[in-house]
Amino acid sequence: MRPPVLNPLFAAITSLPGVGPKLAVLYGKLLGRDEPRVIDLLLHMPSGTIDRRARPKLNEVVPGQVVTVSVTVEDHRGPPPNRPRAPYRVVTSDDTGTLTLTFFHAKRDYLEKLLPIGEKRYVSGTAEFYDGMLQMVHPDRVVDEKGFADLPLVEPVYPLTENLNLGHVRKAMDGALSRLPDLPEWQDEAWVSRERFPGFADALRSLHKPAEPHDIAPESPAWTRLAFDEMLAGQLALALMRAQMRRQAGRGTSSEGQLRARILKALPYTLTHSQQQAVNDIVNDLALPQRMLRLVQGDVGSGKTVVALIAAATVIEAGRQAALMAPTEILARQHFATIEPLAKAAGINVALLTGRDRGGERKAILDRLALGEIDLIVGTHALFQDEVLFHDLALAIVDEQHRFGVHQRLALTQKGEAVDVLVLTATPIPRTLVLTFFGDMDLSELREKPPGRQPIDTRTIPLDRVAEVEDAIGRAISEGKRAYWVCPLVEESEKVDLAAAEARYEDLRQRFGAKVDLVHGKMKAADKDAAMGRFASGKSQLLIATTVIEVGVDVPEATIMVIEHAERFGLAQLHQLRGRVGRGAGKSTCLLLYKGPLGETAEARLRILRESEDGFRIAEEDLRLRGEGDVLGTRQSGDPGFHVARLETHGKYLGAARDDAKLMLERDPNLQSERGAALRHLLYLFGKDEAIKLIRAG
Repeated sequence: MRPPVLNPLFAAITSLPGVGPKLAVLYGKLLGRDEPRVIDLLLHMPSGTIDRRARPKLNEVVPGQVVTVSVTVEDHRGPPPNRPRAPYRVVTSDDTGTLTLTFFHAKRDYLEKLLPIGEKRYVSGTAEFYDGMLQMVHPDRVVDEKGFADLPLVEPVYPLTENLNLGHVRKAMDGALSRLPDLPEWQDEAWVSRERFPGFADALRSLHKPAEPHDIAPESPAWTRLAFDEMLAGQLALALMRAQMRRQAGRGTSSEGQLRARILKALPYTLTHSQQQAVNDIVNDLALPQRMLRLVQGDVGSGKTVVALIAAATVIEAGRQAALMAPTEILARQHFATIEPLAKAAGINVALLTGRDRGGERKAILDRLALGEIDLIVGTHALFQDEVLFHDLALAIVDEQHRFGVHQRLALTQKGEAVDVLVLTATPIPRTLVLTFFGDMDLSELREKPPGRQPIDTRTIPLDRVAEVEDAIGRAISEGKRAYWVCPLVEESEKVDLAAAEARYEDLRQRFGAKVDLVHGKMKAADKDAAMGRFASGKSQLLIATTVIEVGVDVPEATIMVIEHAERFGLAQLHQLRGRVGRGAGKSTCLLLYKGPLGETAEARLRILRESEDGFRIAEEDLRLRGEGDVLGTRQSGDPGFHVARLETHGKYLGAARDDAKLMLERDPNLQSERGAALRHLLYLFGKDEAIKLIRAG
């Protein structure tokens, strides 16, 4: 049950003054929720301030900045009768110059009342030069002397969405702040005092009613306090989930290693040092009487699937079952293709289950799984549906875990008794982010690539030389080589001037005929698989694709990767895409086509890719350049990481949040003490209340 004191903050946003159903839809867009609540608005952070303490003369105004000026109204110039849609202009001045106020779709009588000729007015907004004249379009504020005395001297500015203006947000925010209840302090008192943090409610007031422009800076005490709250809520939820999994005693599973030996014998190469180390760690974990929670992170092509199969073989030899869950069907099928021949050689029964399996075929798989005839099942989220029953599930292997929600991860582990968990990720994640998204998991890193992998020659080429690239691809095709060509969008968009995959496909198809194929996210799964199959078999040699090929596509014969508009992609994503080549014995090339001029960040990204193939270094650089969202590919997967915290500013507090959560649960595992009860409020406020159910479930 949510603490009743929080109810005003969880009321619908339409309960605030001036917010009707139409505006509620716009707030939904702005705040990323279908039915936004008061707390969602309160946690919508300012992006800047208007500082009215300095009032420049018109000749001191810096174009492009928000300013407040004192002017006298000189003249009203309505649109000419033959052009009623033309803007309405009001000419104002001070003793140093002239400022034209421009209004569209304006009512003359309203503006004559607001700006009477000969009167002095204070006007606030963004001033720009247009046709050599200083102009301000739709000022934020127009007030007389008395109105100016009532205005806040420092006022926040917020990110907005179309048709929602600052006036709307400020009015609603005033209403939201008036709803703030007295809340118990959930942070440790000594810590709050040491860091000089304000209370939760005071922090929100300081951000939305700043006394100084610095009050809304991410490094200010108010913002930092809220960021730490968010981190602590996240760490507490992860710690509760881990405690819940640890609380259910594990079932130690050990075996002599005969199946493992058969798999190793069937491999065309020996394991790398880090693969061997990961296998040893997993085998040791599985033998212990508590549940395993281990993250295996490795770079593109570092051999995670083989490590996962060897882990599965350990529990299968002991007479139990394993499941491998991947976020997409392409990835699930890819894992299955890697695993099946090795499993066959070892005498392991493996099956594939995706949402596409229907009818009798699906029923047969489910029956065999329930009877224990299938040792290892590979699939998508179809694996944790209610009708999927295991004979004795011992190990859940979750690939790309950050693409699954907490409840989805738990659902799979609840398919058996004391299920051990192995998480795989192909995105090397900086240490801070491992802590953020995975809690205090045991970690195995696969640092080397399997023997025989070739370095990839990475080059940057401006888009206006695309004809040369097409010629080079033509020569490669005539030599029997295979290439990917990645485009960032499926359809032409009016707003984004990008060459779409379909247009590029048509263009190259005319030139190279049936040797060109297309795959993108909007295709039916069967069509996608057919296109991938033609490319893998060599029937087609040039695959035009969107980022659906980012993870888990393995065609060792492909040696060329062209990425169009590379400046539009994040570093981690570019690295993932590049990793689709360099998988066989042939020399591989990656061509990054960019549209100049490049911004500083885009230039840095492309430079790092030219210099390095080390995914761990690239991930650290990505975090520095972009923030946490892109490192995990979460912008594509809808898991936004942090809402309030900015890792580049607040990341140094992550360790403290983790230690505090851990210590708290050691002292008060059910959050029943005075501080524990206060922390339950925190979990609700930051949307982590799923974790409270775990206390009750335990």
